[in-house]
Amino acid sequence: MTDADLRSEQETPVRYRTLRAGQRAQVWVGGPDLAEPELVLETSETLVEAPNWSADGGSLFLNGHGRLWRLDLEGSNPGLVPVPHAGLPEINNDHVLSPDGGQVYLSAADGHIYRGALIGGEVERVTSEDGVWHFLHGISPDGTRLAYVRLTDFGQPGRLAVMEPFGPTTLLDTGDGHLDGPEWSPDGDWLYVNTESFTTVPGHAQLARLPDGGGPLERLVSSETVDWFPHLSPDGRHATSISFPAGTLGHPADLDVEVKVVSTDDWATPRQTYRLVGGQGTLNVNSWAPDGRRFAFVGYPLG
Repeated sequence: MTDADLRSEQETPVRYRTLRAGQRAQVWVGGPDLAEPELVLETSETLVEAPNWSADGGSLFLNGHGRLWRLDLEGSNPGLVPVPHAGLPEINNDHVLSPDGGQVYLSAADGHIYRGALIGGEVERVTSEDGVWHFLHGISPDGTRLAYVRLTDFGQPGRLAVMEPFGPTTLLDTGDGHLDGPEWSPDGDWLYVNTESFTTVPGHAQLARLPDGGGPLERLVSSETVDWFPHLSPDGRHATSISFPAGTLGHPADLDVEVKVVSTDDWATPRQTYRLVGGQGTLNVNSWAPDGRRFAFVGYPLG
């Protein structure tokens, strides 16, 4: 079986994930100054993924069982509350909030990106190209553009695409290797990604950035692990990412992984490292709190 075949098996969209027998989903909060993360939710009923932090700092938004959920971090309602979106197909773990915190953009199981109010209601489809998968990861700081991974064939590498909602798409050249996780720096000058373009080793993703609008890839760190999903804090001082064991293809679930926190002036030296069972769903989207002191991630312990 080829590397492309393996990636296709791991990344082809399927019906929403569910917990295995005896498995739990744990939502944690960590940070640059938190040696021990804080557990804010544990459930054996719903496999939740990919937290976004609300602009007011009071809630997390996660996908689970094909829909979006709100998890309030303050007050008397600590459980998951479904967000009542109408006309939305099942969603996956690629979703981002608008800079003003009022809307959410979501990648759905039909391959398209949708937009809706964060409180719920009708949604509208913002992509028009059928026969293409749009895996959303970033929104520009001014809220006018979306960055996503464009795929037409799951046996082929993902490509970096930038679009205006309801507008045309621009493809940026990032080399031949698979690319994922594109999102803007807070100042809008850079797009941060993980890419396999630096190596011929199958699946060996590394963290990188390129100028907004396109340009050469700049490798941020060289590592033996397979590194995915760089997310910068709102002040740009820190970043998170997730490291898979060497030899991992794609970003599969239920592996021994590490969630890392670094200063953006030293990507090679983690300030914090959280080890857990996870991978897919743990840290797919930017999950920093607006104060830049905390971020959320998900583990999936077994037994």
